[in-house]
Amino acid sequence: MRRLYADLHLCPNLNDPKHVSALINKASELGYRLIAIPLPPNCTDQEIRQIQKLCAEARVDFASRIDLKPRTPNELLSYLRRIRRKFEIVSVLCDSKNVSRQAAKDRRVDLLNFPPTDFRNRFFDMAEAELASNSVATLEIDMKLLLTLEGSTRTRLLSVLRKEAGIAEGFHLPIVLSSGASNEILLRKPVEMAALASLFDLSKESALEAVSKNPVAIVKRNREKLSPQFVAPGIRVVRKGKDC
Repeated sequence: MRRLYADLHLCPNLNDPKHVSALINKASELGYRLIAIPLPPNCTDQEIRQIQKLCAEARVDFASRIDLKPRTPNELLSYLRRIRRKFEIVSVLCDSKNVSRQAAKDRRVDLLNFPPTDFRNRFFDMAEAELASNSVATLEIDMKLLLTLEGSTRTRLLSVLRKEAGIAEGFHLPIVLSSGASNEILLRKPVEMAALASLFDLSKESALEAVSKNPVAIVKRNREKLSPQFVAPGIRVVRKGKDC
């Protein structure tokens, strides 16, 4: 079966339309058919439509995303109440244990993202994985650092990712591999992204699912929830009328 590949974390400079277009076109050229770009909380519908137009021209499906960086669990809850229905993907940067735990158990959170090189503040452990496995949260791993870091820092990152990936798989928690790229030269083909994941012991099939099945499932699920026909999980409005 043919896979639909996705990169849920492209990070262009939104103030530079040419840069946005170049990154989208490069992703399309490499074989991605679904991308997400983090947007500011106050972005307008017009700004979203402009990016959608660029993606349509590149024959790529676009999903709106927001990256939340709450300082406390209460701040996270406040953010979620205000923006959950505005964006198709909600990611939380988990740079404290309290925020990590709240994000993992909240069903409004899609992606758990951890500080890339601040290893002391990476709080993904078995408790975190168990909470996330009972919600809908997914562990997101940005791959750009594997291309940019060198020496002992990259070695330590690989050790941490090996541990985190093992914990996630032990709790059947999905993993999403994203580029996190703000530059075209940091983008790689989906199969190359999957191959890089072998460096932290993801199997070939798990790695391929992390750039296809898992990210696509998040977008599909949230689009259903954001649809006017959605009532509750498994319940949709098929037809309205006096004879219903």
